[in-house]
Amino acid sequence: QERFVAELQPLERQHNEAFWLASTTGETQYENESARLDAAMRKMYARPEPFRMLSQLRSGGPLADPQLDRQLTLLHHSHRARQLSPDMIERQVQLEKGLESRFNQFRAELQGQRVTDNALVEMLRTCDDLTLRRDAWEASKQVGREVEADLIALVKLRNEGARQLGFANYYSMSLELEELDESEMFALFDELERETATLWKEYKGALDRQLAQRFGVGVDALRPWHYADPFFQEAPPTELSLDPFYAALDLVDLTERYFSAVGFRIHDMVQRSDLFERPGKSQHAFCMSVDRGADVRVLCNVTSSERWMGTLLHEFGHAVYDQHLDPELPWLLRAHAHILSTEASAMLFGRLSRNPVWLREWAGADAAALARHAEPIARAVREQLLVQTRWQMVMVHMERALYRDPDQDLRALWWDLVERFQWVRRPEGRNAPDWAAKIHFTVAPVYYHNYQLGEMLASQLQEHLLRHVLGGGGEVWERYVRSPEVAEFLTREFFPHGRRWDWRELTRRATGRTLESRPFVDDLAGRPRA
Repeated sequence: QERFVAELQPLERQHNEAFWLASTTGETQYENESARLDAAMRKMYARPEPFRMLSQLRSGGPLADPQLDRQLTLLHHSHRARQLSPDMIERQVQLEKGLESRFNQFRAELQGQRVTDNALVEMLRTCDDLTLRRDAWEASKQVGREVEADLIALVKLRNEGARQLGFANYYSMSLELEELDESEMFALFDELERETATLWKEYKGALDRQLAQRFGVGVDALRPWHYADPFFQEAPPTELSLDPFYAALDLVDLTERYFSAVGFRIHDMVQRSDLFERPGKSQHAFCMSVDRGADVRVLCNVTSSERWMGTLLHEFGHAVYDQHLDPELPWLLRAHAHILSTEASAMLFGRLSRNPVWLREWAGADAAALARHAEPIARAVREQLLVQTRWQMVMVHMERALYRDPDQDLRALWWDLVERFQWVRRPEGRNAPDWAAKIHFTVAPVYYHNYQLGEMLASQLQEHLLRHVLGGGGEVWERYVRSPEVAEFLTREFFPHGRRWDWRELTRRATGRTLESRPFVDDLAGRPRA
């Protein structure tokens, strides 16, 4: 184990540095170096003799030392997923990195001009010209045609590798080795579909009536470009736009001041980050722990809007988790317990950009104005969670179906799922790979379910903080957005333990119970819990 870590640790850091440079510059030399190092790490895990040794150790039952036993489990999972030939690994990496590069560098064309994703989203949020709205929406999907063929080839290649390892497909393999039960997870999504059906009917019906009135069309004529986001994963500002609250603010400075108030010091991470738009740079957002230590960075493309305020809070919610991992943990355990656990941290903070108390305390919103709009703002928070939930159902079902049968009519399936879960009508006669325009299928495979599971865990953590850490009561939200007790709890009970336990055990220890849907559904329904 020590020899393995001594070999892997510097490779991982070099890879992360190359990936960061590729994402921030778009330069081919860094993309190539990132691909080379990624392949080298995968080939380490692909060595058959260590895998045989790990399998033999696992067959003998749990080790006496729980920390060693946990490392053995994680090492076995990682090796099992990579028991592929060097040629298969190289082919997968080259396809992945090539697609990643095309997403990073792609800029859509609209009316003869290259435009950014931010510009397209802004048009869909504010423009009333229906022709321009449709053109902008279609432009947001152009990248799908660029990547569809290679993405399907990559899916088939991933499946081929998974079948060689004894799994039905790459999707099922990934869930099992991430310690998630596929049947349990989809039962949970089915439950959420049922539990949100009435809420969705009420919300979507009211939204469609408002949009029909705004654009002067019948409800039956509404199509994807009438909504305020290319994928309808963001709730449109129907009654009150929150953007004016942020228009004149320095969002990066605000992020730093807020995290400091609740007990986190993020200045050094802000200084290492890359937060504004630039040609050639990835247009998305992510947080990266380069060294499983002090070097944590965030990439964003900030504009003065509520969307990017929420994104900054979200990404630095990831960052403070990485920042507070116990440095004394063995290197193999020095990472978040699970993707869903770091997503929970990110979502716990990312939600605040729409929170009325946070708007007053941190964005300087006028208290009287907030009081007048208290209900619309509170409703906007719930609506965003609801819209996200229905959107995530599309992604999760689409990705499972994609890996089960990549030769089916994926273009039609995408719209079948959009109509089922989001109740958005497909454009007549459209035959385009709109599904492939979503970057996550390429760069973050079998990941999207963690957003929903993370939302559920965020609601459970939030409930625990409000009730049991801050004591509830009438002023609890004022304490929640100002109190260092937030960081004290998270840095004692949630963040530092890394991968010492699996995510289920961490959740139980931190909140007193296993993951439940009830706190999240309460949030969706607006039921008070503090």
